[in-house]
Amino acid sequence: MTILKKFFLSFQQSFSFLFLLKWTFICLLIGAFTGSASAVFLWTLEWATAYRENNVWIIALLPIGGLFIGLSYHYFGEHVVKGNNLLIEEYHTPKKIIPFKMAPLVFIGTILTHLFGGSAGREGTAVQIGGAIADQFTKIFKLSNLDRKIILISGISAGFSAVFGTPLAGAIFALEVLLIGRIKFDAILPSFLAAVFANYFCTVWQISHHTHYTISTVTELTPITVFWSLLAGIIFGLVSLLFSKSTHLWENLFKKQISYPPLRPVVGGVVLAIVVYLMGTTKYIGLGIPTIVDAFNIDLNSYDFFLKLVLTSFTLGAGFKGGEVTPLFFIGATLGNVLIWFIPLPMPLLAGMGFVAVFAGATNTPIACTIMGIELFGIESGVFIALACTTSYLFSGHSGIYTAQVIGSPKQLFFKNDIGKTLHALRRKIK
Repeated sequence: MTILKKFFLSFQQSFSFLFLLKWTFICLLIGAFTGSASAVFLWTLEWATAYRENNVWIIALLPIGGLFIGLSYHYFGEHVVKGNNLLIEEYHTPKKIIPFKMAPLVFIGTILTHLFGGSAGREGTAVQIGGAIADQFTKIFKLSNLDRKIILISGISAGFSAVFGTPLAGAIFALEVLLIGRIKFDAILPSFLAAVFANYFCTVWQISHHTHYTISTVTELTPITVFWSLLAGIIFGLVSLLFSKSTHLWENLFKKQISYPPLRPVVGGVVLAIVVYLMGTTKYIGLGIPTIVDAFNIDLNSYDFFLKLVLTSFTLGAGFKGGEVTPLFFIGATLGNVLIWFIPLPMPLLAGMGFVAVFAGATNTPIACTIMGIELFGIESGVFIALACTTSYLFSGHSGIYTAQVIGSPKQLFFKNDIGKTLHALRRKIK
């Protein structure tokens, strides 16, 4: 027995096999629970959106929905109100297991936000659900702090993958979003396993569906088209910077002017309800998927991206719940749609580039967004997608929608003193 044990331990692959077994089992559990929860979430979100569009009067109740969300988090979820930032903070400076109540709170809060007419997304919700579910296994299996880092990555990966149907992008996003410029390589396999399992279990229920987007026209890759792609990437990066700054601006303004947190979404809800009534359209609230689809096919208004940017940043800054990513898709796709005015690239291609590039700049995840673009649109547009995403990432600077992100490698050597600092710390330094 001793000889057999020594023989077994003498092979590095033996430990790799045990690692594989361990994380396949854990990620199967994470994927099953997160994927199933995401399927229910997507179905409920579709119902809320359809009900709102068929009963537009319900937008007048947005302040009441905001009050319910505000009171829920103030009295029952004060520790989890940071959302995605809490997951990132726990990764870098672990303190305590993410409370499971994060999942139902953000689930209900997001559904109410969409039902009553807020402008928000769904990625943040799915990631928080995945992170909250996954971290419970840290306690169940009594895992170490190093394993807990992998658990959190797997939860983020599972949530992202399930809600968008993009397992490759989901896995890379979870690895890339926690530390700007660095990737935790020992978590690569678990991240992919969790993403694949979650995507499978989300689809196997067949109670929701993912939207399909198509880039119908891709131009030839030449030095000239590369130049235009870089210019588009610069614009996408600056707009992602504007979105991040706007969200933080509204959040700080509400905190400064209204000391009692539950009242912030009430006031914000009143303003949003009035604005939507005056605009006479629901085009810029909710996810805005019909407009995103139109951006690939027809000419849109030049101001569509800006109105969505303002309404979404205001909604989230006021304390309503939901993600930022689908609104970023809206902003990027509609912005790309109008860049055809002075950038001679096919409109569907520009819309697709903007779709993922604004997201890349706002979340500091250029690789994940490039992979996502390829998963959604096909490899034919891959080089253009990559150019737009990486350029947007560079020009968004050391900013982003997740202020708990830590800079592992600066975007330029000129900012090497920023290494190890959070985006929140850099914001305070600038002030």
